[in-house]
Amino acid sequence: MPAFLNRFWSNPYLLLTLATMFWGGNAVASRLAVGEASPLLMTCLRWLGVCFLIAPFYRREIAAGWPLIARRPWRIILAAILGQTGFNVLMYVGAHYTSALNIGLLQGATPALVFLGVWLAYGTPISGLQAVGVAVTMVGVAVISSGGSLAALLALELNKGDAMMLVAVLLYAGYTVAMRDRPAMPAIAFFLTMALFAAAASLPLVPIEYALGNLQWPTLKGWAIVAYVTIFPSFFSQIFYIRGIELIGPGRAGVFYNMLPVFAVLFAVAGLGEAFGWPQALAMALILGGIALAERKPPNRRG
Repeated sequence: MPAFLNRFWSNPYLLLTLATMFWGGNAVASRLAVGEASPLLMTCLRWLGVCFLIAPFYRREIAAGWPLIARRPWRIILAAILGQTGFNVLMYVGAHYTSALNIGLLQGATPALVFLGVWLAYGTPISGLQAVGVAVTMVGVAVISSGGSLAALLALELNKGDAMMLVAVLLYAGYTVAMRDRPAMPAIAFFLTMALFAAAASLPLVPIEYALGNLQWPTLKGWAIVAYVTIFPSFFSQIFYIRGIELIGPGRAGVFYNMLPVFAVLFAVAGLGEAFGWPQALAMALILGGIALAERKPPNRRG
C-alpha cells in the first residue's frame, strides 16, 4: 500500500469524519428521494448495488475470510439484518411520519447508547471527561435539530415515526458495539459479507411494499440518488466506520456520529438553500467541542 494511503487508512479521525460526512449527505439524499423512489425498494437497491458493483472484485478476500464468518454466522447475519437493513428501513419509513427535528434528536442519542452498550457488554469504564463530551455533543445535536427553540424541544411527542427512529437508533448502537468483536479479516471483505446478508434480507421487503401498494420504481433522479447512497453512505461510510472502530474502539468512534447533523445542515444549506443561523453555528461548536473532550486522554500522573 502506498505511504499516503497507509497514512489515510491509519487515521481514525479522518476516516470517521468522512464516514459521517457521507452519512450527512445521505440525510439530504433521503429527503430528495421522496416522490422519486419508495423507501423499501431504495433500501434493497442500495445493498444490491454494493454487492453487484464491488463484491466481485473482492470475492477471494470474502472466500478467505468465510471460515471466520462460519464460526458464528447467526450473530453476524443478525448484525447485518438489524444494523444495516433494519436501520435504513426504519429511518426511510419513519421519515414519512415524523419531523426532521425529531429524527435528528433521536439519532444524536447513538453515541450515548454506544457508551452504555460497551459498558454493559464489556465492562468498559466511562470516564468523567467522556461523559461530559457525550453530553455536550448531545446538547449540540438538540440545538441543531430544534433550531435553538426550547419550546420546540418541550413540545416533542413520540409518534409512530419517532418510535421507528428510536428503534433504529437502538439497532445501530448495538451494531456499533458488536463490531468490536468482528472476525479478524480485512475490513472491506467483512463489510461486503455483511452487505450480502443485508441485501438478502432486503429482497423480501420489495414484494411486501408492492403488496401494500406503496412500491415506486425510481425516476431518473431517483436512480441518481440510489447511485449516491450505494457508493458513499452504503460503501465508503461503512468501511471507514468499521476501520475507525477497529482503531479506537466503538465508544470513541460512536462520538463522531454526532457530526452527522452538522454535515447534513451544511449540505442542506449548499444544495437545498436552507437558512443557516446562530443555532447551527452554536450546535457545530458544541458538537466539535464535545468530540474533542471525549477524545482527550487524561494526563499521565507520576506519584
